[in-house]
Amino acid sequence: MNVSATLNFFRLIRQPSLCLPHATVPTFNDLPVPLTSAFGALKPDIRALVLDKDNCFAVPRENAVYKPYTDKFHAFLTTYSPPHILIVSNSAGTTSSDPSGREANVLSSATNVPVLHHATKKPGCGPQILEHFLNAKDSRVTAANQIAIVGDRLFTDVMMANLMGSWAVWIQDGVVPTRNPFINWEQKLPGRLARYGFKAPVPKPDA
Repeated sequence: MNVSATLNFFRLIRQPSLCLPHATVPTFNDLPVPLTSAFGALKPDIRALVLDKDNCFAVPRENAVYKPYTDKFHAFLTTYSPPHILIVSNSAGTTSSDPSGREANVLSSATNVPVLHHATKKPGCGPQILEHFLNAKDSRVTAANQIAIVGDRLFTDVMMANLMGSWAVWIQDGVVPTRNPFINWEQKLPGRLARYGFKAPVPKPDA
């Protein structure tokens, strides 16, 4: 069970815009490189990239890049090479799902990207992500608004980005279609909230 997501879900009642992305693309292959152009006229200074794993660039429960996304993944590695890129998964690297860290190590070896080891699942591990980049040698990150989070879940990836004061990119379709009724309901929220005038909170320069 993701306690962090459950607790933070109640924050959406007060602030629904926390689950709204700043940019949306159908699949990982549709992401622009560099990522700054995904945000249109806003043109944020993106210095670091956080990638979700399952149904973002990988088939759920597999620790390798989905083959059709290999070229795009390598393009990101060229633009955002370590220490400017980090994988944050709610499976590989979590103390509850991957206590030995084996899955994280396999994933990191397969992608050449570091994987965050964390006890609190998304959306609650934002402070640890920021700390990682602030402390990483040569990362050039000085604030959360210089980080972009890419993922397929509104209530974890996107919400975490907004709680951090970072930029959120939503992968709408993912690698495989979902049969989860809750996720299907979740995916309809951006359109419904937009009709009521809600917008994603724009990160502040001092975030």
